[in-house]
Amino acid sequence: MRVIAMNAKTHFAAVSAAGIALLLAGTAPLSAQNQYPFQNPGLPLEQRVDNILSLMTLDEKLACLATSTAVPRLHIPDAGGSEGLHGLVRKGDFGQKAATTTQFPEVIGMASTWDPALIRRVGAVQGYEARYIYQSEKYKSNVLVVWGPNADLARDPRWGRNNESYGEDAFFTGTMAVAFIKGMQGDDPKYWQAASLMKHFLANSNETTRGSSSSDFDEQLLRDYYSAPFRMGFVEGGAKSFMASYNAWNHVPMTVNPILRSLAVKEWGADGIISSDALAVELMVNPRHYYKTQEEALAEAIKAGIGQVLAFFFNIPKLAKQGLDDHLLSEADIDAVLKGKFRTVIRLGLLDPPSMVPYSSIGTAGEPEPWTGEKHKRVALDAARESMVLLKNANGFLPLDKNAIKSIAVVGPRAGEVLIDLYGGRPPYAITPLQGIRGKVAPGTTVNYAAGNQDGAAVKAAGSSDVAVVVVGNHPTCGATNIMAIFNMDVSSKPCADPGEGREGRDRESISLSQEELIKQVYAANPKTVVVLVSSFPYAIDWTQQNVPAILHIAHAAQEQGTAIADVLFGDYNPAGRLNQTWPKSLDQLPPMMDYDIRHGRTYTYFKGEPLYPFGYGLSYTSFRYSRLKFHSGAVRVDVTNTGKRAGDEVVQLYTERAGLKQLRGFQRISLKPRETRTVEMPLAAEPGTQIVVGASSADDRQHTTVTVSR
Repeated sequence: MRVIAMNAKTHFAAVSAAGIALLLAGTAPLSAQNQYPFQNPGLPLEQRVDNILSLMTLDEKLACLATSTAVPRLHIPDAGGSEGLHGLVRKGDFGQKAATTTQFPEVIGMASTWDPALIRRVGAVQGYEARYIYQSEKYKSNVLVVWGPNADLARDPRWGRNNESYGEDAFFTGTMAVAFIKGMQGDDPKYWQAASLMKHFLANSNETTRGSSSSDFDEQLLRDYYSAPFRMGFVEGGAKSFMASYNAWNHVPMTVNPILRSLAVKEWGADGIISSDALAVELMVNPRHYYKTQEEALAEAIKAGIGQVLAFFFNIPKLAKQGLDDHLLSEADIDAVLKGKFRTVIRLGLLDPPSMVPYSSIGTAGEPEPWTGEKHKRVALDAARESMVLLKNANGFLPLDKNAIKSIAVVGPRAGEVLIDLYGGRPPYAITPLQGIRGKVAPGTTVNYAAGNQDGAAVKAAGSSDVAVVVVGNHPTCGATNIMAIFNMDVSSKPCADPGEGREGRDRESISLSQEELIKQVYAANPKTVVVLVSSFPYAIDWTQQNVPAILHIAHAAQEQGTAIADVLFGDYNPAGRLNQTWPKSLDQLPPMMDYDIRHGRTYTYFKGEPLYPFGYGLSYTSFRYSRLKFHSGAVRVDVTNTGKRAGDEVVQLYTERAGLKQLRGFQRISLKPRETRTVEMPLAAEPGTQIVVGASSADDRQHTTVTVSR
């Protein structure tokens, strides 16, 4: 068997013919409303679920072990599933009609906003569009279980799926995940707009060997770091479903790890769908050799709590039936794991009269497609703008005065494109950096464009222009045209052509930016150069930081990417994004990739040496002063004043220090007019002797105050 070490969750090639039939029949209309007790909305949830299972045949139960929740005979529809990390994905699988949907920056970019309220708006857009696609006559696609957010922690910038994470800090990542979940699932006390399925539980932050590797660390790091964002997502966010990761924890594969139930279910109340990752059951046989047969592996996964199996190389119902016949599992084991699926269906309101469900009219009243409306476009624009991080601005080089510029060079491989990653959908439109700049410059300004430097094109464009903008960065799929191109690779033996790039299935081998040579050549031709880094990862751009006067960072995939870049370049938007990872100066500052003990030098808490950019870092076109820091009655209060001449946002960050270790404990993004002062208040439970630090980054020594909490 050829092992494909990747996560093909949007294509289920091994779903049985019966399973596909159920999937496509998933939106069958409910009839005979009160034929069965489970159709009574007044009954308790568990009674309804138990009644469903009592009425199902064994074959119906076996079919529901794949991705479908449909039981057509009982008029139970399929809630389905869709990727949805930073924009709903609908790729036209299984005959469903493809739809464009609103697309936001990659998750690592959305997190750079440091704005949970905005992330909640993003989640609400995705949940609304999922419900629209599910219910509209045009699409009728089964997408109400959205596979996101990703609560994995970006502990190492070499991780190939770094772009899917909210960052390296557990509290920060959990806060963003909670906001996204609340937005997506909605505000109704009984019914969900869409269902969140968090991923990937747990400690899944290496790609190249993930099908056979083990993430090893102690119980304290399990509780305080790796599981903390998931705990927050379940307990504070209200998520009930999740996906187990490929890796093992301390040599026990997560697909069968006891903490699926002991931690996530029993302690945190995750009683919805527990899904395997694609191929994870197969991989426990080869290459893990944890079980001898696929039959045993599937049976043990079900007994561990897996109720949704994503498989390629075996027929799920057939193999589960074989496990029953061979007494490797019981029908009671299957009933136990299917309960979460039907709890989800009920919480989505799919078994209740539409008049009771506040989301039932979405997509059914002839409304325009929501991704074409100004409301969702505005959220996309806000997310793109707020995600932009100003990394350097020597001598106030930015913003550019468009009225003083007669010519501008826009060069580099990322200038004329907006790239979508593997977990982004198809946007209704996408504005490139080149388009954004062309639409922003003054009439009569010459825009000299060159994608590359073949025959010196980029250098010539820069040398003949007043200002040069170099747009560089990684390709989020290492150049693959779509996810199927990666499916057909044995990625364990196929690294990315550029060692500084990574993707699902492949970690980066370098954190150097190969295009920095282009930056050097353009800068030599025109010292008035701005670098726009469009990337999914931190890069060790030491030379650029030392020499180029201005640097901006934005992640891939935002449909308003070019608008946001142009708005910041020309001062129509004051940037306030902040980094959610420590950016090292070189690989020498990082521990070995497979060292999961973060105490050995990972994250801002334990990082050794001086980083290129610290966690929480980002600049503004204005300046801020902090004063009057107080801790009283379980809250920290500090006055923040905009001391500059421009309105702008500041991200106020609260850290505590104890035993020499610094941890983020709170943050707020606030908007201030020139000379305006606001008192920021953040709750904090602090022990005596704790040092409280408030500033603009984890390493901000310019504007912070330290106090001691005394008895």
